[in-house]
Amino acid sequence: MSLEALNNQVKTDLSYLAFGGNDWARQLNHPEGHVYDVVIVGGGQSGLGAAFGLLRERISNILVIDENSEGLEGPWETYARMVTLRTPKHLTSIDLGVPSLTFRSWWEAQFGPQGWEKVVKIPRGDWMNYLRWYRKVLGLPVINEVKLNLIEPTVEGIHRLHLEGNGAPSSTILARKVVLATGIQGGGEWHVPPMVSENLPNHLYSHTSKNIDFDRLKGKKIAILGGGASAFDNANYALSEGVGEAHVFVRRKELPRINPIRQMEESGLIERYHALSDEDKYAVMAHFFKHNQPPTNDTFERATSWDGFNLHLGSPWLSVEATSEGAILTTPQGTFTFDFLIISTGLLTDPSLRPELKLVEDQISRWRDHYQAPDHLSNPVLDAHPYLSPGFAFINRNKVSLSDNKLHGLFAFNYSALITCGIAASALSGMKFGIPKLVSAIADQLLLDDREKILNNFFEYNEVEFVGTWPKEK
Repeated sequence: MSLEALNNQVKTDLSYLAFGGNDWARQLNHPEGHVYDVVIVGGGQSGLGAAFGLLRERISNILVIDENSEGLEGPWETYARMVTLRTPKHLTSIDLGVPSLTFRSWWEAQFGPQGWEKVVKIPRGDWMNYLRWYRKVLGLPVINEVKLNLIEPTVEGIHRLHLEGNGAPSSTILARKVVLATGIQGGGEWHVPPMVSENLPNHLYSHTSKNIDFDRLKGKKIAILGGGASAFDNANYALSEGVGEAHVFVRRKELPRINPIRQMEESGLIERYHALSDEDKYAVMAHFFKHNQPPTNDTFERATSWDGFNLHLGSPWLSVEATSEGAILTTPQGTFTFDFLIISTGLLTDPSLRPELKLVEDQISRWRDHYQAPDHLSNPVLDAHPYLSPGFAFINRNKVSLSDNKLHGLFAFNYSALITCGIAASALSGMKFGIPKLVSAIADQLLLDDREKILNNFFEYNEVEFVGTWPKEK
């Protein structure tokens, strides 16, 4: 099968599912202009999958915006430096159960079934190419190079979105519902320890989420802080780009060996996570954070195969100092000098860190507002996560009426949903379960928002369907 044939198959399959039917949501009039039923912020895999899910529910008055150039949405060709995805290749995600939309169908259309059998893990660049195809074949309404600066609730229950960028339809647009499909960093910010940010000039360090000019590091000696998968991805990438030495420093005395996601994929903890009590959810995610994600075996072997690779276990950074020679690190194992530091310490999640939420973040309920964990599990990082509905909606920490609830219509389909909704919005293996929950919650809100009009239309409906008569005229 060719890609052209697959494109036709997608159209056929969707036609069998009655895809593209008439919208049912009420179109609003507003003096400021068009009101979208849903605006999705983020055109990566989460945003694209959410858009397709809404279209399947006959909600087509939607718009997806992304601050990146077309084809560069998400991390895959910007700061992601792994060779392959870590997710097993057989797991499905944003296809939402349509076989012709799966990555496997896209791959086999180009390389055949035998080509698929040869794939061990999905190459990172091919995954991005699949997302580009997915967007195009579905005709999803995405505009690029548009950044959301601020969400401003209005008295009408509509959100005014303040935008910037050449692709923006205007400086502000209106939306009844807003989905923050903003990825791993979308619920907070990437974390750089103050020890580094306060003691070093910018030219001596970078977080893994930033663009790094590896050309200027050729032959140089670099240090990487962190023991997760990303640290080893960056070590391998740096060495492949000509860096002389890459030293990975890990606080733990032994690398993590267990990947909790693999167990969750088989046990029902992804798709049924919502049924757990708050106590169980907190315990699950405290355990998840404790283990973190280890590097994959192939990534570890690839990194350690380089002559310039060094691993320092039990070596937290105690101090960092800038000198004329570079950066000096002090660890329990000794003092080292490096030309450049790469920080792979993950992120902090807290709505107060998001500039687009500054008008409403003080009203957003956090986990600390709802659950007090026992001392042996309590973690301020978990406590700062927003406490959401099962459908990813923000919940107000105060008791307010619906008309006064500035959070009504705002959804967090990003990494910040982790504690409440599990990995359904933060890992590919959870997308096929998370997207339907999100879409259902949005559709439910739209229906209830228009409840009076919809019910009145139902009760007043009098279109004649049956036209038979009896007795029959002779």
